[in-house]
Amino acid sequence: MSQYIIDVKTPAQKQAKATASDYGLKNHGLINLHNVYWNLPTEALYEEIIFRGEGSLSHMGPVAVNTGRHTARAANDKFVVREATTEDKIWWGQYNRPFTEDRFNSLFQRLQGFLQGRDLFVQDSYAGSDPNYRLPVRIITEHAWHSLFVRNMLRPAETNEELRKFIPDFTVIAAPSFKSLPQVDGTLTPTFIVLNFDQRTCIIGNSGYGGEIKKAVFTVLNYLLPLQGVLSMHCSANVGKDDQVALFFGLSGTGKTTLSADPKRGLIGDDEHGWSDEGVFNFEGGCYAKVIALSPTAEPQIHACTRRYGTVLENVVFDPVSRLLDLEDDVYTENTRAAYPLHYIDNAVPEARAGHPKNIIMLTCDASGVMPPIARLTPEQAMYHFISGYTSKVAGTEIDLGKEPEITFSACFGAPFMVHHPYYYAELLRNKINKYDVNCWLVNTGWTGGQYGVGKRMSIKHTRTLLNAALDGKLLEVEYRTDPLFGFKVPKHCEGVPDQVLVPAETWDDPDAYKQKYLQLAALFIENFKKFAEGCSQDVIDAGPVKQDF
Repeated sequence: MSQYIIDVKTPAQKQAKATASDYGLKNHGLINLHNVYWNLPTEALYEEIIFRGEGSLSHMGPVAVNTGRHTARAANDKFVVREATTEDKIWWGQYNRPFTEDRFNSLFQRLQGFLQGRDLFVQDSYAGSDPNYRLPVRIITEHAWHSLFVRNMLRPAETNEELRKFIPDFTVIAAPSFKSLPQVDGTLTPTFIVLNFDQRTCIIGNSGYGGEIKKAVFTVLNYLLPLQGVLSMHCSANVGKDDQVALFFGLSGTGKTTLSADPKRGLIGDDEHGWSDEGVFNFEGGCYAKVIALSPTAEPQIHACTRRYGTVLENVVFDPVSRLLDLEDDVYTENTRAAYPLHYIDNAVPEARAGHPKNIIMLTCDASGVMPPIARLTPEQAMYHFISGYTSKVAGTEIDLGKEPEITFSACFGAPFMVHHPYYYAELLRNKINKYDVNCWLVNTGWTGGQYGVGKRMSIKHTRTLLNAALDGKLLEVEYRTDPLFGFKVPKHCEGVPDQVLVPAETWDDPDAYKQKYLQLAALFIENFKKFAEGCSQDVIDAGPVKQDF
C-alpha cells in the first residue's frame, strides 16, 4: 500500500519532471514510484526540504539538517561486491570487505520493493571537472536535502537538453529509512554501503549522513580512474600566479584546508583530485568543511559560507528563535559540516583544474614532537610516506583534552576510500613525480620541543614561512642535513625561521626523552609498513627509516 493515503501536492510537484532524463528509473529496477523529482534547482529543493520538515532555515539562509543516528561515516558497514571483473583488482581487507553477488541482488531487490509508492529525488551530475575524465553519476535519494547536498558537491549538467539525454555511468541510491537484516543479508548491522562495480551501482541504507554519498562517489573514482592512468588523490590543491600547482595531502587535523586556503593562490579544490597527463582536476563542485568551533578570523571564507543561502549545514546547533548558529556546540557531534558550492570561495579557480604540480606537500601532525617542521623527500621516500599516511589524532573536545593522541597510519592519506593496493597508487605517483620533475616535502604541523602535553604546537607562522619558501623555490637553494633514521633531507636554514626550530632534538630539554620518542616513532613506521611490503618494490621499502642507534 502506498505511504500516501492523501495525495498532498508538494511545492515543486508540477515541475518535478521538467528536466527528467529519457533514461528513466525503470532502468534501475525502480517502479511503481509515487513522485520522482528530477534535477530540481536549489530554490525548489529548499521549498521541498521545508515543506517535508527535513530541515530548517538558519540565519542568513543556510538550511540546517540533522543526519540522525549517524553523524559520520559508518566505515565498518562498507562492502564491495566480489565478482569476476574486479576479483583480481581490489585491495580486499579492512576497508574493502567482500560481499557476494547473490546477497547484493537480494538486498537490492528488497530495497527496490521498499521504495515503491515513495517519492524520490534525482540529481544527474558529473564527478570530475575535466571533460576527458568526468564520470556521469546519477544520485537517487529519499530525502530532498540529500539532493541539495549532491547538487552542491558534484557538478550539475549545464543544459536541459544535456539532462534529457543523460545516461549515468554509475548510480548511487541512498535510502536512510531502509534497514538491512544482518542475519539475512550478511551485513554487520542494519546500516550498509555496498558498491557493485560490475552493475555500476552503490546502495546506501540506514544512514542519513551526507558524507556517505560523497565518499561513495570518491571510492568509485578511486577504482576507475587509475585503470586509465589517472592518479586519484585525497588531497587539496591550489595554484600560484605563476601557474605552479601545489598538492596538499593530509589527514584530518593536519592543516590541509587551512594551509591550502592561501589568498595569494587560487583554490582548485579542498579534498579530492585527479592527476592526468593533462594536469590536475577537482573531482567535486563544492566543499564539505568541518565547522566545529570555526573561527571567523582564522577561516573567514569558510565561516562566511555558514551564513550563505544554498549551504547545507549538518548537525549544526542553532537557536530556533533567532536562528543564529552556535558553531561551538557539539551536542550532536564534533563532526559538524557545511556543504557549499566551490564558487562560494572567493579565490576558487572557476574551471577547477590546472597544470601539473611543481610541489607536493605531505602534512603530518606529529604528536611525538620528533619530526622536523619540513623535510625534502626523494621520489621513493615520497612513495613510502604516501603509502604510510602518518599522523596523530588529537581529541578536539574540551572533555578529552587530557587524553593521549592516537598514532594513525592511513594508506594514501585516505585508506577507507582506496580500492586498489596502495602501491598501485604510489607507483602512479612516482611515475608522475619523475615525469614532471616535482619537488616533494614532508611538513610537520604537530608538536615541537616535546611530545604532546610537554612541548607546544608548531607555530603556524613558521609553517607558513617554510611552506612559502618551498613553493617559491627558495628551499631548493639552501644547505641540508640528512636525518639519521628517516634519511630525508632537512634544511639547515630558512629566512624567518630560527635554525633551532629546524632541528627537533635541539628544541627538547631532555635529549634522552627525545631519542626514545624518535626511535619509537621510527619503529612504528617500520611495523606499519610490513603490511604493504608484499607487492612493494625494494627501493620503496628501503626508503623508510632504518632500525639503528645513533
